[in-house]
Amino acid sequence: MYAVVNSGGKQYKVQQGQVLRVEKISGDVGNPVTFERVLMFSDGENVSIGQPALEDVAVEGHIVEQGKAKKIIVFKYKKRKRYRRKKGHRQEFTAVLIDSIKPKGQKATEAKDETQIEAQEPDTQESLAKSEETLEADPPKEASKKTKTKAITTPKAESEKETK
Repeated sequence: MYAVVNSGGKQYKVQQGQVLRVEKISGDVGNPVTFERVLMFSDGENVSIGQPALEDVAVEGHIVEQGKAKKIIVFKYKKRKRYRRKKGHRQEFTAVLIDSIKPKGQKATEAKDETQIEAQEPDTQESLAKSEETLEADPPKEASKKTKTKAITTPKAESEKETK
C-alpha cells in the first residue's frame, strides 16, 4: 500500500513505516502531521487517482527530526570582470515517520458497504435465475461453416514438387 502526497511544492511516494524528509514544517519532535493533499492512493489491487487530489484519503505521521541539510556552495563568477561571489546555503528540513495511510471516515463507509451487500444478495439470486431461464430457452448458436483457407504456393515450392 502506498500513496503520493504533495508537500512543499514537491510530490513524494510514501509507504507506512517510511521516514520522509520534506521541506520545513513547523512543529516539535513528536508532534503529529497529517498530509491532506493526497494525489494518488494504491492498496495493492486498486489504484485511485485524484483530479487534482483525493478527498477521502489522508496520510498520517509524526515528526522525527528537525534539521538542516548538507551545505551547498553557490559561486557566481564573471571572467575578466573581477566579479566573484561565494555563498553557502543549508536547506532546513523536517523528517516525518509515516504512521498510516487510510481513508477518512473508514468506519462509516465499512458499515454502509455491509448493508449494501446484504440488500443486493436477493437481487443477484433473482438475476441469476433469469439468466439461466434465458439460456435454456435460447441455446447459443453454433458457429457457421468453417471457411476454407488456401495454401499460397510460391514458384520455388512448385518447382520442388515437380522434381519429386
